[in-house]
Amino acid sequence: MAYWLMKSEPFKYGWDDLVAEGEGTWDGVRNYLARNNLMAMQVGDEAFFYHSREGLEIVGICTVSVAGIGDPTDESGKWAAVKVKPKAKLARPVTLAAIKAEPRLADMQLIRLSRLSVCAVTPEEWQVICAMAKS
Repeated sequence: MAYWLMKSEPFKYGWDDLVAEGEGTWDGVRNYLARNNLMAMQVGDEAFFYHSREGLEIVGICTVSVAGIGDPTDESGKWAAVKVKPKAKLARPVTLAAIKAEPRLADMQLIRLSRLSVCAVTPEEWQVICAMAKS
């Protein structure tokens, strides 16, 4: 299993929207590295759901339910998408400020590539953030 972080603006599509739908399509990504991350995802992979622009925090965990699909909003056929289902809302959101303050997370793609909307997360980073969400 691999781990990811997926950013969405909560006023466009937030955690509550995904929960209400039960399963959502993660589409509209127009960055090549983010697309490659989407293409690398497998069913069962888990991702942090990150509210960007407003909140700037990880609020939940979702699971990839369908992998390897084309982006339905792309007529060219070169962009990727996945479907995700909500797994759990975090007991305590983990803010970007808290992530930046944690030395063990200094190399996260979220920090190094701040504009990247779909980021890879190492197993170690995943464990640190999960622990931060419980404290």
